[in-house]
Amino acid sequence: MNIKWAEKLRKGLHGSADSLGNLCVEAFHYLALFGIGAITAYAAVMTFLDMLGKGGVSVDDILLLFIYLELGAMVGIYFKTNHMPIRFLLYVAITALTRLLIGDVSHHKAPDEGLLYLCGGILLLAFSILVVRYASYRYPSTKVLDANGKEVDEGK
Repeated sequence: MNIKWAEKLRKGLHGSADSLGNLCVEAFHYLALFGIGAITAYAAVMTFLDMLGKGGVSVDDILLLFIYLELGAMVGIYFKTNHMPIRFLLYVAITALTRLLIGDVSHHKAPDEGLLYLCGGILLLAFSILVVRYASYRYPSTKVLDANGKEVDEGK
């Protein structure tokens, strides 16, 4: 019995479903990235306006703006390369712990063992960045992909 038409129909249906699924995933991906980027920009602007309204700027405020800057850079890099830069997450964590450390010491109380925990966390994150950078230098990715998932020629 000759059912080549059924196989051809099945392959066509599979191709259509695959294309529609990829479209939905990519649409959600870009919508989420634009949403995260917009929310980050909005939060940075509101923080900046709040600083202007207070009439003064503290180190906490400046470090918070650096956190927003790193989050915005992460979104931009992820948008362009489709890869999550783990180093930027580590930078954000270090900046957040530094902000907590400065705020805790300068505004609230005398230093105690919590100070050592925060400093240890910062040191551990800094060491993590060293490990990630060394690993990416020593064991580079074998291929570079663009935002569409296609291999990029490094010679360009």
